[in-house]
Order: sequence, then C-alpha cells, then structure tokens
Amino acid sequence: MGKEKPLWKPSQKTIEEANVTHFARQAIRNWKLDFNTWPAFYRWSVEHPEQFWPSLWRFAGIRTSHQGSKVLVHGDRMPGAKWFPDAKLNFAENLLRRRDNSPAIIFWGEDKLRRSISHAQLHDEVSRMVQALRSLGVKAGDRIAGYLPNVPEAVIAMLASSSIGAIWSTCSPDFGVQGVLDRFGQIEPVVLFAADGYYYNGKTIDTLEKLSEITAKLPSVKKVVVVPYVSQHPDASTVFEAVLWNEFVAGFAPGDIRFAQLPFNHPLYILYSSGTTGAPKCIVHGAGGTLLQHLKEHLLHVDIHRGDRLFYFTTLGWMMWNWLVSGLASGATLILYDGSPSLRGSNILFDLAQAERVTHFGTSAKFIESINKIGLSPRTTHDLSRLRVITSTGSPLAPEGFEYVYRNVKKDVCLSSMSGGTDLIACFANGIPILPVWPGELQCRALAMAVEVFDEKGRPVRGQKGELVCTRPFPSMPIGFWNDPDGEKFHAAYFEKFPSVWTHGDWCEITEHDGVIIYGRSDATLNPGGVRIGTAEIYRQVEQLDEVFESLVIGQTWPPGAIGDTRVVLFVRLRDGIKLDQALADRIRQKIRENASPRHVPAKIVQVDDIPRTRSNKIVEIAVRNVVHGEPVRNIEALANPEALEYFRNRAELRT
Repeated sequence: MGKEKPLWKPSQKTIEEANVTHFARQAIRNWKLDFNTWPAFYRWSVEHPEQFWPSLWRFAGIRTSHQGSKVLVHGDRMPGAKWFPDAKLNFAENLLRRRDNSPAIIFWGEDKLRRSISHAQLHDEVSRMVQALRSLGVKAGDRIAGYLPNVPEAVIAMLASSSIGAIWSTCSPDFGVQGVLDRFGQIEPVVLFAADGYYYNGKTIDTLEKLSEITAKLPSVKKVVVVPYVSQHPDASTVFEAVLWNEFVAGFAPGDIRFAQLPFNHPLYILYSSGTTGAPKCIVHGAGGTLLQHLKEHLLHVDIHRGDRLFYFTTLGWMMWNWLVSGLASGATLILYDGSPSLRGSNILFDLAQAERVTHFGTSAKFIESINKIGLSPRTTHDLSRLRVITSTGSPLAPEGFEYVYRNVKKDVCLSSMSGGTDLIACFANGIPILPVWPGELQCRALAMAVEVFDEKGRPVRGQKGELVCTRPFPSMPIGFWNDPDGEKFHAAYFEKFPSVWTHGDWCEITEHDGVIIYGRSDATLNPGGVRIGTAEIYRQVEQLDEVFESLVIGQTWPPGAIGDTRVVLFVRLRDGIKLDQALADRIRQKIRENASPRHVPAKIVQVDDIPRTRSNKIVEIAVRNVVHGEPVRNIEALANPEALEYFRNRAELRT
C-alpha cells in the first residue's frame, strides 16, 4: 500500500492477554507442535483441521451430549465433506449457558427506549416461548420466520426456535410485501413473528397493513405472533391467525429448557442472497458449523472475553445479525440498536457506545466513509475508553477510512476489517489482535480457512490481483440451497469456475504482510482494453474529493453491440448544492490518473441524485449496469431505494 509503518501495533500486554495467544499455546502443548509465528500457526490450522477444530471445541467449552471421535469425513470432497458426523448438540443451549443476573441484552430504540435483559430473564423468556411453540406442534425441521426490527424479541424467538430444532429465517420490516414473499414464500414457515411497526429517522412506520397482505399469501403460516413495538396495544385483527406476544406465552411458566440434541449439520438458519440478479437463493446453514465458526471469530479473531459488550449496527436482513447474536456463546453482552445511524448528527451510535461501555463496535465501511465526509470526530466528543476493537464489513474499507478511524475515532484500537458473507455466514479474511493493522488491509486470512488468490488459470498468486477462493472444506459451508434437491444450483454458485474449489466472487490480493486487500466483486470488475480493474480502486480516489459524497462505477459496452469491449463510466453523487462541471470532472480524472492508472480513468462522468443499494447498504453495480444496458433488473424488492435506478435509465450522456 506504499506505507512504511502500520497504523496500529498491539502492545505486549494485548498480545499476552489475547484469547488467540492462550489458544495457540494450549494447542502447541497438546499437539506437541514446533512453531512460534503467526504464518506457521495459520498454516497448521489449515493443514490439520482434525487438530484445530477439536482444540477450539475444548477451548470454547462447547456443550454437547455427544462429540464423537471423528472430526472430518470425506475431507477431500468439496462439496461433500462431513464434519463431526457423530456429534449431537443444540445451538441455543450454547448461547444460553448463563442464568445469572448480569445483562445479556441491552437494547436502544430510536424512540429513546432502553431495555436491559439479564441472562436469567433471557433464559426464562426463551423457556416460555419454547413451550408456546411446542403447544402449536412446532417440531425440528419446521421453518419459523421473523419479520422484525432489531429488538430483543427477535433474539428470544430465534433461540426458542433453535432449542426445538426448527429453522429460523428473517427479513427486516423495511422489506416490501413482494420482497418478503420472494423469501418466505420459498421456505413455507409455520409461524411468523412480526412487529406492529418500527422507527426510522424520526418517523414511525406501521407494518400491520403489509403484514396482512403477506400472511394472506403465506398459506403455510399457522400463527402470527405480533410484537407490540410502536403501540402498546396494536390492533392486529386484520392479520390472519394473529396473537400478541404476551398472549401467546401467557400460561407458560419459565423453567428448564428441553434442548433438542441434533446432528452437527442439522439446519439452523436460512439466509438469502441479495436477489438483485434473480429470485433470492435460500442458503441453508447448519447449527454446528455456524456455532464453531462464530466462536472462532469471536474468541480468536475479535478477542471477545466474558463480560465484553458487543455491538454491531445491523438489521435482521443482514447476516451480521446472526453473527452478533452468537456473541452470547462467548459470554458477551449484546448491544442492540434499531433505527437510523444518522440521528443526532450521526452521533447516536457513539452515544450508545459511550453510555453502554461498548468494547466491540461493529459497523459498515459505508458508515465510516460517511462520518469521515461530514467531519465527525468521536475521539474528541465521546468517552470510548472501553472500546478495544472496531469491526467493519459490507464493502471494502479504503485506506483513508482506516486512517480516519485512527485519527478521529480512537488511536489505540484494533480495526478489524472483515470479509466473508451470507454464503458462509462467516469470514474468509478477518482481523486479529496480535498483528499490526496496515491501511486498506484485512489483517489476515481467517484461521482454518484455506484462502488463496487464483489467477485466471487457477494458480495461486501473491502480490497480484485475482479470485478469492477456498481450497479446502470448512464447517460453515452451507448444507445447500432450499429446494435444490440435486445440488445443481449450489454447485453452480461456487464450484463451476475451479472444480472442487470454492470461488467466492471477490477480486482481491494477498499482500506482503500476508493480509488481504479486497478490490470489489469479481462480477463487477471493469475490463477496459482487456485489463481487469476492481471498482474499489476507483472509489478510493474519487471519494477523497470533498465535493463527492459517494460514487458508483460500471463498465458500459462500447460501442453498443461490441463484444468484449467496454468503457468505464463513473456516476457521482455530489454534496448538496454542487453541480458537476468540466473543472470538477477534470479534477476527478486527474486524481484517478495520478493515483491509480490511466486505464482507471472514466470515459464518462455523470452526476446522479442518489445511488441504489441493498438493504444491507451495499451499492448495486450490477443492477445499475443492467439499467444502463436496457436489461431488466430482477427482484428490485431486494433494494432499499429502488427508485434510485431511474437516475441511470436512458441517460443522454451515455449515448455518445
């Protein structure tokens, strides 16, 4: 990255106290290993899964009725490998280990509501909900859906579902009717949890009318459990088979939970692909693999200790909610927030971090970029003394974003940029508290994940860009896709490009520090003159300019009808009151030419009023490319602001 010094280096005290240090020393003793460096430790974790994963199992204290002696069967098959084939466990049991009076969940709502739920109270509420669901006849393998804001009831409902062995699946309440039906309609849930509404950016949004439409078209649903959130006594009479939460659990006394002991790979979650290129794929994840991966990432990569306070800004429409909730298994208190992050001049999340003494603060790269743009300086306005780790994901965080965090948020913090996704409900590249942080780099490849970068011929490369792949099986590999009995869609999604190798779809590089740089999605890379360019390389330069609020870049086929020939088109959303003129366009081009290369320079620069993004705040380059080329955008319900696509349609600037 052209930087001689890292932005942050761990102190010797940090290294000594890190979970990963204790874990590594235990593993070295137990397996009589002969190494003492991070690269060797990472290599061991990849090459000896039969040692690494049982070591983590013991270190994390996973609760199980039977572990079995087998770790991996058919480890040479991908897909097809089987992890811990004899194990029996329950996911929820591992998240509900504590029944003391310390806080398990602290919730802030945008309406200034604050709630705290102890571990004992959480256990009791899950116990009552388990009984209520069983009284309906819910059994292992049934689907239970949540159409909910990020409220404690969502955590309770998920834990109750997984206690029984039912499969939990969610959408956030900002999804429209068709977006929900596109997802839940495929999996046919028997119970639907929903709120009466939610708050966002100072507005109260009622969702009961949408809920009536949704339930009318989901014949599989036997009961709708309504969470009163925007009203104490909502009228849900128009919703089919609706009952209020308190009424549903009335009559059930809290007590011990009978946790169903199920196979390691029993389905736990159904998550969804973004769906911007077609109907969303229903990705089925297993309980054991999800639990192991999240414990690895929480304990070893982001260094959660018992009593830490874990926050992630997320909705139930993003896998980071599932990742966040798993923090209970590591003994963390979950800090939940539902609402807009831009309240109080975009200070609301830092107000929460200060008030609740957050130790782990998670957000998106877009949020970091946006508060940088408006000049926020939390280090001078907030007490963040408890904060040890900042995690960022959702899109690549530019080097300038890294530098902003250390300059204006906190100097002594491990900035863990992460990359993985819904597909694996985990990370391929991550942070680690015992290594330096370099600008623009994810600190390391995730432990026990055989991550490589392949060139076009399938050869591993270093120091050059290529496809992010994983060459060996991992426990959180999806069980498969829902309604894909022969696995054809699943195979096509990940294993077509390089046989028996998971191709993730990220364009990236492994650096001289053995870190990872993500340049963007492979299917959105640009190809002017036959040279592949990652979109993040252009965003990094453009968004340094004060006038540019955000940008989006595509490759436009040029001239029209040409095969394989494209030109780079840059769309810019400028600050209020600024118009794109020739002088600004020239400055943008000069910035890109000088700091990237002449090939990165856009042939066209076009101003737009908004940029479309998914509900997890990722910009949708492919959808814009389709609009520009007059091709259909399938399933626009996946977008948070689909109306923004109209700013890109039939632009006169792109006809010449």
